[in-house]
Amino acid sequence: MEMFFDTGAGSAAELTSEERFIAIFKDKIRREGADRLLDYLCSDNCDFFTAPASTRYHGSYPGGLLEHSLNVYDCLCDYLARPRVQEVYGLSFTEESVAIVSLLHDLCKVNFYKESTRNVKENGVWKAVPFYTIEDELPYGHGEKSVYIISGFMRLTRDEAFAIRYHMGFSGNEDNNTVGAAFAKFPLAVALATADLEAAYFVEGPAK
Repeated sequence: MEMFFDTGAGSAAELTSEERFIAIFKDKIRREGADRLLDYLCSDNCDFFTAPASTRYHGSYPGGLLEHSLNVYDCLCDYLARPRVQEVYGLSFTEESVAIVSLLHDLCKVNFYKESTRNVKENGVWKAVPFYTIEDELPYGHGEKSVYIISGFMRLTRDEAFAIRYHMGFSGNEDNNTVGAAFAKFPLAVALATADLEAAYFVEGPAK
């Protein structure tokens, strides 16, 4: 399989985040049904490009989900390009698989957060400030929900499905033994979980 580590960084400065996401998606993901999935992400029925990545942690602002998805893509490409990962671990995945699992791992957050306001006292004066609440119209978990949404448009390989399903790693709500078993069988899941953590904690950091 072809090792993927081209992040398209050379043209990133010329593109908005949305344009870069679409460009990578169209260039790397050629699977049957991918065009319909991209149409959905770009439609008025989906808030992928404007949604936050969380309510109050990393990416808790409009466009945070898009930014996080691109950051995970860059981190995963970088991880897989490391000599030790290639030469010692022997990890190698197609460009398409790398793009799919990183760009789409958090589709579970689409149409998930709603804008609201709350009263906060500042300098002795109460004022309404915006914040995000959760309104889950499709309560199907986290990673498994992303797999479910993607599978409605195109087929995933087993490696891709397990990587997305367990991208939260041991920080999720799954039984640790189950996570460990998935990691042992599907190294792409380990790589994606590593990239997700790196993006959230090192690239983006906690919400200010």
